Amino acid sequence: MPPVFILSEEPIHIAPTVFEPGEGAEAQFLGVVRGEEDGRPISGIDYSAYLPMAEKMLRELIERGERDHGPHRVFIQHRLGFVAAEEPSIIIQVRTKHSAEAFDLCRWYLKEIKTCVPIWKRAVFME
Repeated sequence: MPPVFILSEEPIHIAPTVFEPGEGAEAQFLGVVRGEEDGRPISGIDYSAYLPMAEKMLRELIERGERDHGPHRVFIQHRLGFVAAEEPSIIIQVRTKHSAEAFDLCRWYLKEIKTCVPIWKRAVFME
């Protein structure tokens, strides 16, 4: 996997899966910007973050994941800046020994990112 996490305006590219010895499962979450917010059409979402704090929180989150949930590999990329409707804004890839662990961890990382990491979104409504 590439670096453990990326926060940038770069588009999300899905890399081919390469398993390490002992890994038998990968769960992946790909979040795409919907074309509406609160029932109104949008052209996209503008994401912003306080980078020093967001990067610190992501590092701590991954350390906590490894400490509390056992061995696994994770890659997280969250887009910043304007992300058009129907484009991916986040990807989480988790590789583990077993499938149930991978699914559970992928869901756990998503929940923690949404509730703990200072990344904000502002819908850009169509006029």
